[in-house]
Amino acid sequence: MTIPPPDPNPAPRSRPGVPGPPTTHQLALMIWLAVFPTLTALNLALGDWLATLTPVVRTFVLATIAVPIVIYALMPQLHRLRGRLLTRAAR
Repeated sequence: MTIPPPDPNPAPRSRPGVPGPPTTHQLALMIWLAVFPTLTALNLALGDWLATLTPVVRTFVLATIAVPIVIYALMPQLHRLRGRLLTRAAR
């Protein structure tokens, strides 16, 4: 009888009560909830100035401002909120 070698990439063990990563649909909703209001607020705040730029430069400016806001400020908050909601629903 031979013993199989250990799996080089073992699956992470989930801790009880801690939700796993979001599904594709949950992640899509979270991204939309972060991106849409951010772009709306930026367009309202910078609309007059952005109107003078070409579409490519306007998009570059918006993306340069919006991406860090979404990634570093909003998405962590949405992940925490999702975790609290799923933990509460599991109880």
